[in-house]
Amino acid sequence: VARGRADVSPPWSLQRLKAAVHYTVGCLCQEVEEDKDVQFSKETIAAISEITFRQCGTVGAPEGIFLIPCRHAKRTTVNTEDVKLLARRSSSLLRYITQKSEELALNNMEQKQKKKKKSSAAKRERSPEEQEAAVTENEDSSMS
Repeated sequence: VARGRADVSPPWSLQRLKAAVHYTVGCLCQEVEEDKDVQFSKETIAAISEITFRQCGTVGAPEGIFLIPCRHAKRTTVNTEDVKLLARRSSSLLRYITQKSEELALNNMEQKQKKKKKSSAAKRERSPEEQEAAVTENEDSSMS
């Protein structure tokens, strides 16, 4: 117990975080290999992973690199802006993260629109009696 609070390990570990960085670097290196027709040795991938891990300032920060800007903003949820803030030193990494973030946001928006269209199409297909029964059922379940 330190400073009146229990010493609880976070759900992730430093080793798991390092492994995730190593895996991601490996995937990125594979993409570069295919695109540029070059080869990366396992040692090179490991070195890039270690440099990336250290550059992010993870070593010596057991609470995690992304929690620093999150806590500074008095939030409990890490968002893409926190990740971008930490990647700002590398313009290429920042561009990549921004691009991926925009792709994910667009994909999420498309998924929501598809769900909306499906639900409104399903409502149009119901007969007026079925719609009334569904409304009554929803009202009954919300009252209980």
